[in-house]
Amino acid sequence: MGKLFESLRDTKMFVDMVEIYVKSGDGGNGCVSFRREKYVPNGGPEGGDGGNGGNIIFFASHNVDSLSKFKYRKKFIAQNGENGKKSNMHGKNGQDLEIEVPFGTLIKNKITGNIIADIQNEEEIMVLKGGKGGWGNSHFANSVRQAPRFSKNGILGIEAELLLELKLIADVGLIGFPNVGKSTFLSIVSNAKPKISNYHFTTLIPNLGLVNVFNNCFLIADIPGIIKGAHTGAGLGYEFLRHIERTKILIHVVDVSGIEGRDPIKDLDTINEEILKYSKDASEKFQVIAANKMDLPQSERNYKNFEREAHKRGYKVFATSTATNKGIKELLNFVCEKISKVPKQVFKITENLTDFINTEKNNEKICVSQVSEGTYNVEGSIVKNIVNSTNFDDFDSCIFFYKSIKKFGIENILKKNGIKNGDAIKMCGIEFEYME
Repeated sequence: MGKLFESLRDTKMFVDMVEIYVKSGDGGNGCVSFRREKYVPNGGPEGGDGGNGGNIIFFASHNVDSLSKFKYRKKFIAQNGENGKKSNMHGKNGQDLEIEVPFGTLIKNKITGNIIADIQNEEEIMVLKGGKGGWGNSHFANSVRQAPRFSKNGILGIEAELLLELKLIADVGLIGFPNVGKSTFLSIVSNAKPKISNYHFTTLIPNLGLVNVFNNCFLIADIPGIIKGAHTGAGLGYEFLRHIERTKILIHVVDVSGIEGRDPIKDLDTINEEILKYSKDASEKFQVIAANKMDLPQSERNYKNFEREAHKRGYKVFATSTATNKGIKELLNFVCEKISKVPKQVFKITENLTDFINTEKNNEKICVSQVSEGTYNVEGSIVKNIVNSTNFDDFDSCIFFYKSIKKFGIENILKKNGIKNGDAIKMCGIEFEYME
């Protein structure tokens, strides 16, 4: 777990949002074969089934702390299932594709924006299931059709464009204007080694550290870049505000010295306004104030008024100094006690792509459109599966095709769209004439 607790110092390698393309494996096609052996008259159909396509699986690992590896690899495609073989031999299933991500990664549907998975624990999450393997011709034999010369193709895998968004799993978030002492605070209370300098935007990425208070450990993250106008892109923008969304509580570090004509109360309100504009939920997190730089003479004069105004806003205030360690212990004890009472942040799953796995009952919506007078176009994965599974040179296979058109309601949809006898139907590049 060491890597998770290290300070993320390499700005070139820290990536917390990427877009990728994923596709589960296609199911293998069923086989058309007949038993032909000496002394075995009238050998029946023996075509084996195709193998299932590989699944797309995500899992969290302590070996990675950002999404940087997805910067250069954008496509992830699972293995297809093998086709069936003669002698009722089943095709081999496609190998699952496992994708390693950091803890705290949200997986979203890029198109809808819905959350598919929130990976916080050591578990494997199947995001896309592979297509089911097709049936061999032995499945279609019956007392009437004893020698079927057709099989069923495998169901196609699902493809999707995903948005991976890393929200660091930290119990406490450090917020405040640049250069108020957040990085110094983090270096004092934790094992993190952030860069510390006396200028704005020294911290360009979130720094993560482990704090130990009387054998109670919690994670703390320094969230950089929040200034007035951050929600519109000023400074570093709100690029890293997403990392406070998992935190249980916030420590708001405020420079109460008033150096350079700054108003501590105005700074407090400004930061909270930016957080509110970014996310109402984030603005409602419990917040404690670290009135920092109390070692400076000006701070003593400003502190009383600042504390009074902060109390009016409902905040608990601790007078602190990262130079002398004043108030740090008391603040950490208070935070440690609060953390145990705040539930863990879990994002609600709003979409499940496995609901749309390419099975015949859970397929994408069938789309029928009239492209011209007397011509209709029919689209959808189930349509592709039916067409791909049909041998149009074989009478029995064509009968099976027409039954499938009725079974899955395609004919009823065409009737509702006003189709008439003699009209043309286009499916997957093949044109048919409609006859009721």
